[in-house]
Amino acid sequence: MKYKGIIFDLDGTLVDSLHDISDAMNIVLKGLNYPTHTYETYQYFIGSGLRNLVSKALPATNNSENDIEVSFENMVREYRKICTIKTKPYDGIVELLDNLNSQNIKLAVFSNKADELTKKIASELFPDYFDTAVGLSSEELKKPNPFEAVAISKNWNLKPEEILFVGDSDIDMQTAINANMFPVGVSWGYRTEEELKSSGAKMVINNASELIEIL
Repeated sequence: MKYKGIIFDLDGTLVDSLHDISDAMNIVLKGLNYPTHTYETYQYFIGSGLRNLVSKALPATNNSENDIEVSFENMVREYRKICTIKTKPYDGIVELLDNLNSQNIKLAVFSNKADELTKKIASELFPDYFDTAVGLSSEELKKPNPFEAVAISKNWNLKPEEILFVGDSDIDMQTAINANMFPVGVSWGYRTEEELKSSGAKMVINNASELIEIL
């Protein structure tokens, strides 16, 4: 078997977290008497970390570094309360992980979501599947920086070429390329197949079971 490990993005790849993320940010915006946004709009805010999402959601007239920092802290506080209320695995994901575990494929999560929240969601929704779940600990390590992905490969004692990197965004595909891993896009997330392919996806899958065929 050529591929011995898989690194998954979280939001838009393993779980549909759009509603919880959007609801938390809208609570903050309502508290400030700012305009809120639809789920469809938030779909394009997700992918570069919650701080970036906060900046995009705030009005242009209230987007200073201080505004972003205060609103970010408030958003994380609200999101921590509700991050697994509406968030659920996509269809076929649990079955896929069961299959991969049975084949002794190494599995990890690498997200631009805050590290604390990444670990919380991964452990609550996918207990015992992933030996590593890492989120954003500093802006310098945000995807598409491949540092964390490469660190996972070293921990596994695998070459990057032996690892699939699976995600739903252009940032995930860029991360895979930067880490010298095989980039696989998923069409059920927050970006289009065209965006994924133009960002370097070597394959785009339409359902979870297709990942087994790649292996």
